Amino acid sequence: MSSISGAETPQATTTPLVLPISRSLFWLGGTALLALLVYYFVGIDQGAVSIFGNDAHVHEFVHDGRHFLGFPCH
Repeated sequence: MSSISGAETPQATTTPLVLPISRSLFWLGGTALLALLVYYFVGIDQGAVSIFGNDAHVHEFVHDGRHFLGFPCH
């Protein structure tokens, strides 16, 4: 085996990403709002009382996913 004496391999250093509280609360609030919207459309929206009326059939679009996730809809 050969070794190179005196030569050091440079070590990569990582610095953590620090977010201010205001920015992290913004991302947390946005994520919670998006999660609630997805939960509404997948779990609660029945089509008859849809916030979009009877023209948009969100219920039919997520129907199989509702049953897969255990939400009753009939």
